[in-house]
Amino acid sequence: MAKIYVNGDAQEVSLPLSVSELIKQLLVENPEMVSVQVNEEFAERDDWERIALKEGDKVDFLYFMGGGQLSEE
Repeated sequence: MAKIYVNGDAQEVSLPLSVSELIKQLLVENPEMVSVQVNEEFAERDDWERIALKEGDKVDFLYFMGGGQLSEE
């Protein structure tokens, strides 16, 4: 088992493990809407299958929300 950090929380995982496999294991909601950072660098979606996670890696799942401020009239 190896320890990685997902959104700041320690997780025990079995290696080898790709970003895509991690997303499936963690049942990440709306994976088509998520951006991923590995060790503070954005991971291209096309590379998720090829990015092999290592002991101590920091993975962040980021959801960008649209919206705005209501104008006061």
